[in-house]
Amino acid sequence: MVSHKGFARRMLGCCLLIAAPTSIFAQMPAGAPAKPAVGTQMTPSATYGKLLSGMEQEFVSAAEAMPEDKFDFAPTQGEFKGVRSFGAQVKHVAQANGFFFHDPSKPMTDNGAAFDKLKTKAEIIKALKDSFMQAHAYIDGITPENAFVMTANGTRGGMAAFGIAHLMDHYGQMVVYLRMNGIVPPASRDSK
Repeated sequence: MVSHKGFARRMLGCCLLIAAPTSIFAQMPAGAPAKPAVGTQMTPSATYGKLLSGMEQEFVSAAEAMPEDKFDFAPTQGEFKGVRSFGAQVKHVAQANGFFFHDPSKPMTDNGAAFDKLKTKAEIIKALKDSFMQAHAYIDGITPENAFVMTANGTRGGMAAFGIAHLMDHYGQMVVYLRMNGIVPPASRDSK
């Protein structure tokens, strides 16, 4: 059960997601598709796709930046009792992507045991990248007609927003873990 404070935080995150396309376009690397002209209407899949691509780039690069021998790192100083290790954070997001970006016309399967078996950095990164492929396929299927139609789990647009907000939550945690190990997250490195 999500607390009122947790619900409010998630709703704020969703509202920020709706306002975020301008920020994402401003940060797109050279060679990326141009920012649409003012007054141009973007489809829901294009809007969510830009947000997801931005988060994917930051999240995957952060996961790849952590050395394999640090994937078991979890902070112990301060208020960190019971937190996930770095690798467990990445596995959790890969598994959660399967929930948030799940085709509502297909039955949901419990894949927890498969994620529990992932041990090496290579296995975990592959599962993460595969989960982003699934997320992009889901978002590519969002249309103006189906974006806000209720399904068993909520609307497609709502699930996409929650999935992207979830990525942001865990990306922030991963940044802390990287910095605690003396690693500057790739998204924060000077590109000179």
